[in-house]
Amino acid sequence: MAFPAPRSAYIHVPFCVHRCGYCNFAVVAGRDDLVGPYLEALETELAGSEQPREVDTLYLGGGTPTFLAVEQLSQLCQLVLKWHPLAAGYEWTVEANPGDLDAKRLDVLASFGVNRISLGAQSFRSEKLNLLERDHDRADILCAVDLARSAGMRVSLDLIFAAPDEELDQWVADLQQAIALQPEHISTYGLTFEQGTTFWNRLRKKELVSAPEELEREMYLAAIDRLEAAGFRHYEISNFAQPGQLSRHNEVYWSGDGYFAAGPGAARYVDGIRETNHRSTSAYLKRVLRGESPVVERERLDDEQRAREHLVFGLRRLIGVDRVAFFHRTGLEIEALAGKQIAQFIELGLLENCGRRIRLTRAGLLVSDSLSPELL
Repeated sequence: MAFPAPRSAYIHVPFCVHRCGYCNFAVVAGRDDLVGPYLEALETELAGSEQPREVDTLYLGGGTPTFLAVEQLSQLCQLVLKWHPLAAGYEWTVEANPGDLDAKRLDVLASFGVNRISLGAQSFRSEKLNLLERDHDRADILCAVDLARSAGMRVSLDLIFAAPDEELDQWVADLQQAIALQPEHISTYGLTFEQGTTFWNRLRKKELVSAPEELEREMYLAAIDRLEAAGFRHYEISNFAQPGQLSRHNEVYWSGDGYFAAGPGAARYVDGIRETNHRSTSAYLKRVLRGESPVVERERLDDEQRAREHLVFGLRRLIGVDRVAFFHRTGLEIEALAGKQIAQFIELGLLENCGRRIRLTRAGLLVSDSLSPELL
C-alpha cells in the first residue's frame, strides 16, 4: 500500500523552568546547559531526512519552546525551517508558557512566520495555579494574549478542570474569563494523575484528593455548553474553536494522516510505520551525537490495525466517521471490522447512527476513553 508523503511536522522541545506535579511529558527542568547540545542533536536528526520536506502544518511543542533564550529560539526556528519549509497557507503553532512569553521572544517567532500560539494558561485563579505548580498568574496570561495579538498571531488557550477541591462555579469562572479574551481556540482537559508524577505519589499518600467523577462530568458538560453558547464549535473531545479556527495540525492526527517528528520522545508516522524516540533528553542526545538512531520503538501497522486506529481517532471528532470515506481509506467496512461493538455502543446510547456516519453521543463523550480499547 502506498502512503502519501506527510505534510505536517512536530518538533519536541523538552525544556521547562520546572516540572509541574501533574506532568508526565518528556521534559527536563533547569537544564539550560543542555540547550546547545539539543540544538546540535536536533539538526543532526533532521538532516537524516537528506532533503527538506515541505509541510502545511508545523508544531513546536514541549516542554516549553519559549523557555529558550532569544538567540536559541532564533536558532531553533532557523534550523527547523531549513528542513521543513512552509507551504503557502501554512499553520505554524508554538506552545508557550505565559510566564516567559515576552515581547522579544514573540518578535523572534513572528519574524520567522509563526502565526499561532498555544498558551498553557490552565487557570486564571491563583489558588488553582499554585496547586498545579504553575509559575504564572492571571496577569501573565492577559499580557501574553495581548503580546500575541500585537504580533498578529492567533491564540489557543489550554485549561485544566477538576483540580483537587475545585468547585463547579470556580471552573465556570475560568471558562468565562477565557471566553472574554476571545481566543480563536480553547482546549479543556480534566486533571489526570499519571503514574510516575509527584501528583500520583501525593494522591497515594492522600495529600491530594481527586475530584468526584460526577463533578468532573458536570465540569466537562459545563465547558461544552458555555463554549458552544459563546460561538465555539466543539469539534473534538477536548477541543473547541471559533469558526474556521480548528487546529489543522491536530486534525492530521485525528484523520490518521502521516506526520514527521523530531526531538526527545517525539513520535512520527511515516509510510505506515510508527516510531518513537527515546523519552530521556540525555539518552536522546547521547544517541544522536554518537551517530546512532534515537528511535526506541518501531511498529509497522497492518491493514486491520490501521483501520482500527483510524476508527478510534475518527470517533474523537464530533463529526464522527463517514462509512463510505472509511471504506475508501482502509478497504474495510466499519461493520465488518467492529460491528458487534458498535451495535452494543449504539444500544447503550454511547454512539449514534446518522446514516452514513457514526458518532459519539453526549453520553458517549463522557466515557470515550473506555470505548477505545474495545474498538482496538
